[in-house]
Amino acid sequence: MFSKWKKKNTEKQAVEIASPLTGEAVALTQVPDEAFAGGHMGPGLAIEPSEGRLVAPFDGKVVHVIKSSHALMIESTTGLQFLFHLGINTVSLKGEGFVTHVVAGDQVKAGQLLIEFDIAKIRAAGYPVISPIIVTNAEEAASSVEIVTGPVTAGGNVVLKAVLQ
Repeated sequence: MFSKWKKKNTEKQAVEIASPLTGEAVALTQVPDEAFAGGHMGPGLAIEPSEGRLVAPFDGKVVHVIKSSHALMIESTTGLQFLFHLGINTVSLKGEGFVTHVVAGDQVKAGQLLIEFDIAKIRAAGYPVISPIIVTNAEEAASSVEIVTGPVTAGGNVVLKAVLQ
């Protein structure tokens, strides 16, 4: 299933992004947080993870790691910037259940382990584990973004296709 976000169709360089998580990819509207579900942070998708490992879906640079280790941002070599947010309201865990393997400024390769997280601990604390993946600079960098939903494997399936400006 595809869903689309479009601005204008200009440049035709297409970029495909592999899944950063293993689980079930769904539309952002499935996320129980209006900032994500409403697309206010940018277009993207969410993954209900079945394994607690976030891997780099492409070669790029870590531009920010949230202090509580539940989220980070990576810029791809194409200039697209992505936010990977593990769970909803997980900032409240203050880093418990998260182990970060990178810091801001690190160059990463596709498939590299970024964060390990304890799905059971997140659920036991009462937080949804569904994890949004957002293209934070889509307005400036992409003319369209398409998502692919369904079962995904970290480093395997393509979950997002963007046409660069």
